[in-house]
Amino acid sequence: MTVQIPLRAEALAPERLGEAHIHEVRPDLAYLRTAIVNVAMIGPAGAGDRGWVLVDTGVTGAREAIVAAAAARFGEGARPAAIVQTHGHFDHVGALEALSEGWDVPVLAHPLEHPFLDGREAYPPPDTAADGGIMPKLAPLFPRSPVDVSRRLKPLGDDGGIEELPGWRWLHTPGHTPGHVSLWREGDRTLLAGDAVITTGQESAYEVAAQAPEMHGPPRYFTPDWNSAARSVRLLAALEPDLLVTGHGRAVAGPAMRGALRRLADGFEAIAPPERLRRAAGGAS
Repeated sequence: MTVQIPLRAEALAPERLGEAHIHEVRPDLAYLRTAIVNVAMIGPAGAGDRGWVLVDTGVTGAREAIVAAAAARFGEGARPAAIVQTHGHFDHVGALEALSEGWDVPVLAHPLEHPFLDGREAYPPPDTAADGGIMPKLAPLFPRSPVDVSRRLKPLGDDGGIEELPGWRWLHTPGHTPGHVSLWREGDRTLLAGDAVITTGQESAYEVAAQAPEMHGPPRYFTPDWNSAARSVRLLAALEPDLLVTGHGRAVAGPAMRGALRRLADGFEAIAPPERLRRAAGGAS
């Protein structure tokens, strides 16, 4: 069961800037799709060196595409002021070690996510019984080992602020991972949700390829804590965002998006978890 979004993606048609396809959704916010996952760039075009922030670092092999996109948008050789990691799953940290080293920039993440970013701890095994498509069956092939950026790793501040991102706040949105965070800008109601919610069915290879906008909870096969995931989605829905950029799928905006997000939040337990958990919850009620 999915919640459909009857809305075209808010993102502009991809701009060909150099070798990169960049979706600009605000004058100071753009995202780049690397294979199955998005990375976001916060900062106005032409911001120059240290004038912007990168959010997540895509899949393994994404380094060249991200560097090309950064050069096209901000200027040749422009480095970010920091890299913010929403979480440490393989498809969000694929280029993290190479980029943080090459750019010599800090990596900011929630302290609960640090064990997966400093080489100490691997994520739990995927749920191969999760329904929705072939991806859960392939999930054991996906890397779970931690990366190690301990030399540059720093905790996000206790007050929710981010020094390198004036006007933005980080929100703890666990469930998909213990230290998962989303980014929120109240001024224009812009939400970068990471994988707390996504706008494509990540379990289905067809849906991953088609990118038809739909509202979903976090990827089922890599979400161990569904109670926390439900609370996180309800927190995000209560913000009533105007623009939503997620880790997977296209950016979406407006009343239809907000309505779909509310419906997901209100009916989360009957919509988002794997079918066997939904059946168990129904039988227990």
